[in-house]
Amino acid sequence: MQTSPPAAPLTPAEAGGHEALKAGASAAGTLIALGIVYGDIGTSPLYTVRGVFEGRPVTEDVVLGTVSAIIWTLTLLTTIKYVLIAMRADNNGEGGILSLYALLQRLNFKYLYLPAIVGAAALLADGVITPPISVSSAIEGLRILRPHLATVPIVLVILVGLFAIQQFGTAIIGKLFGPVMLVFFSMIAVLGVQFLFHDFSILRAFNPYYALHMLATIPGGFWLLGSIFLCSTGAEALYADMGHVGRSNIYVSWTFVKICLVLNYLGQGAWLLQHLGRPLGDSNPFFAMIPGWGLLPAIGLCTLATIIASQALISGSYTLIIEAMRLNFWPKVKVLYPTDLRGQAYVPSLNWLLCAGCVGVVLHFRESSNMEAAYGLAITFTMLMTTVLLAYFLHLRRVSPVWIGLLLLTYFTVEGSFLIANLRKFPEGGYVSVLMSLVLLAVMVSWIQGQRLREGFIKYVPLADWLPLLKELSRDESVPKFATHLVYLTDSMDPSQIERGITHSIFQKSPKRADVYYLIHVVTTDEPYTRTYHVETLLPDDLVRIEFHLGFRVDHAINYMFRQVVTDLVKNKEIDITSRYHSLREQDVVGDFQFVILNRTLPYAQSLSSWQRLVARLAGVLRWLGASQQESFGLDNSSLTIENIPLLTPERPELHLTRE
Repeated sequence: MQTSPPAAPLTPAEAGGHEALKAGASAAGTLIALGIVYGDIGTSPLYTVRGVFEGRPVTEDVVLGTVSAIIWTLTLLTTIKYVLIAMRADNNGEGGILSLYALLQRLNFKYLYLPAIVGAAALLADGVITPPISVSSAIEGLRILRPHLATVPIVLVILVGLFAIQQFGTAIIGKLFGPVMLVFFSMIAVLGVQFLFHDFSILRAFNPYYALHMLATIPGGFWLLGSIFLCSTGAEALYADMGHVGRSNIYVSWTFVKICLVLNYLGQGAWLLQHLGRPLGDSNPFFAMIPGWGLLPAIGLCTLATIIASQALISGSYTLIIEAMRLNFWPKVKVLYPTDLRGQAYVPSLNWLLCAGCVGVVLHFRESSNMEAAYGLAITFTMLMTTVLLAYFLHLRRVSPVWIGLLLLTYFTVEGSFLIANLRKFPEGGYVSVLMSLVLLAVMVSWIQGQRLREGFIKYVPLADWLPLLKELSRDESVPKFATHLVYLTDSMDPSQIERGITHSIFQKSPKRADVYYLIHVVTTDEPYTRTYHVETLLPDDLVRIEFHLGFRVDHAINYMFRQVVTDLVKNKEIDITSRYHSLREQDVVGDFQFVILNRTLPYAQSLSSWQRLVARLAGVLRWLGASQQESFGLDNSSLTIENIPLLTPERPELHLTRE
């Protein structure tokens, strides 16, 4: 057996995760982090405080309690849980709920995948709500200048345009994200400081007493947590983006971002203290703090910031789906790379589904204040699931059960409270995000169960039993040659075993004579960017097995990788790929390569249980809607044969037929 170097060099985006994690913070890295990581959480001041006082008169207790709750939510959830704890649970520099799950697979807990897919489904659903509410909140600021402005068409144009340009990549405009967000955070900090000087009494909000007092004594105070929670909705994205910018850069940039956010929330609180006893009506404290001369530039800057936040969520959704595909949680779909940076993926099907979802949300709710009811509920499930997986991570690291129990108690209490408060918004719009989460979860469960059903029917046979026949077939000139080099993709983890379907294809369905046969097996590793392979000659000059070990974030471009491996083997004089036809061999013509894809079918549905039939049909629909195997593996259609092979099914009951 030979172990070779990576099949292809890692791209900068792929290699960057682990290297960025080990490297220290830098000015450039911190600036990049501002543009990539904080769009969602950074634009939350546009709507969080306004949502608390929607239809509620402004009172001192609620103002102090709200700002205090926001400060401590940012501290407990974002700073302590995600920045200090979760970011230590990196998978070779990568973060996010699926990266964390991949790290924990070695625990072999049967149902550990459930919190991972629940959290992932909720996170994807959140990605449909965030762009509409963020962009709408910014554009609605124009109503200060034009009270009757119809904002829906403007929001739709921005969102549809944003999704339309995804196919071309965002490498050029992406360079502006960091500087724009730096100016944005500086602006919101200055606005906050400006009003903070008007009333320093708002500094009392640093005392958590005011948050607890509001929750315990103010009528309906507990339910305000549903709006307060919106200040932290970008925390999960912060963890997921760790691999792009590195832990150290997030440590430095989060310090700056949190200071800016807290200053702005304090400023909004100070503004509210100057308007006690009055209902807000259509006023938004964020825009009310902006002087008239600076309103238009500020709205423009806020709009850019919300577009950046939306872009970050769109890119994050692509990454999440790609990870889910590699972990076999999601059907295979087409993935494109419009730029040279492999990290900038484009998933056409998901892109337009997200676009349709965002357009639907805007048309259904129309106002950002209405969207707040749908926002936040799904992401609380993601946070709770991340807490569960973090507990398993600490168990894996042999942390004391006392500390694990303390983590679970603290964050089940905090996040559970937010969940209960958000559930009150279910009939007002929360049902939208929950319904989307359930649909996405149903897709994942159907795909996972369908794959397990199919795998259960695959029969493996000892390869050694077929090697003599394979050698004879390779030299049997009475059988027309199918290809010089014949390649099969195998699911067998054991090199000594082979699927019965492959032997059926080679020897029985239509004998396929070739000079050299190849078996390719792909193993998805727990590490994100692994790219190694092993080569084993199972039958000299006749059968070669190549096993690729690819990280769950690596594109499975098998055609390209296989050809590079073959090139390496030729250089090492391990195989000869020259045509075996005498006339062509004299001219050193390379023999042809042919891939065979086996499309395994379940022909006898009546022999399955009702549940198995349902799962098989749902998985079949998803497979039909998704990308074909040749697309997902990057195979060339001109050198590809697809064969339908029946899967083994449970024994059918014997039919008693009478011959007349």
